[in-house]
Amino acid sequence: MKSILTTFLLLFAVSFAHAQEEATIPIIEVQGYSDRAIAPDEAIFTIMLQEKSMKVNEAVEVLNKKTESLAKELKRNRIKDYKLVADNYSVDLNRIYRKGVSRDSGYVARQTLRIITNSKNEDLQSIVESIQDAGDMSFNLHFQISEATRKSLDNTLLTEALQDAQDRSRLMAATLGLRSLSVHRVQVLGESRLAPRMKMAMSASADNAEMTINPDDQKITKRVLIKYTY
Repeated sequence: MKSILTTFLLLFAVSFAHAQEEATIPIIEVQGYSDRAIAPDEAIFTIMLQEKSMKVNEAVEVLNKKTESLAKELKRNRIKDYKLVADNYSVDLNRIYRKGVSRDSGYVARQTLRIITNSKNEDLQSIVESIQDAGDMSFNLHFQISEATRKSLDNTLLTEALQDAQDRSRLMAATLGLRSLSVHRVQVLGESRLAPRMKMAMSASADNAEMTINPDDQKITKRVLIKYTY
């Protein structure tokens, strides 16, 4: 605890020192931007499983059987190039409230399953059918830009954002009649992503549900903040 407090005080002191320093020197701040509109390359089916039972092991066993059933259906339908991921597993008391009074009635087991595949996978419709055939399940489907794709663009976007900030600073210097600018501090503000415009939810009980989806491009934006002295 003492170590954490010391670290916090040190960071506060450094931040305060920087603020004091910048208050005594002339500074201009410039933000630089870079963005790309990219077609989503990843499709994710999210399936929420829930089972109630008076015994923990019974609820867990049902969830396990549902997961196994889905895995078998995906294999039976010869789905290619996908990952079946199970996470967010939990078991809680099934607490019921009536007229301000609570009582426990067994347990609730929950599990999230995700089927991750390429957005252009020709088996998307077959995945829907596999979920439907696996049992009492509902799901939602969304498209996104994969982590690998975003990482491959990171350096390019950062370079362009820095160049954009530099171009803006030169324009400001020329307009304001400043003879020279010197970089004082550079801060990467991070990456922002627009949420997918297309998001589809379907029930596993839907009959003959066809996949006719063309997701919109998503935009990735990198931002930097550069402080110049003059």
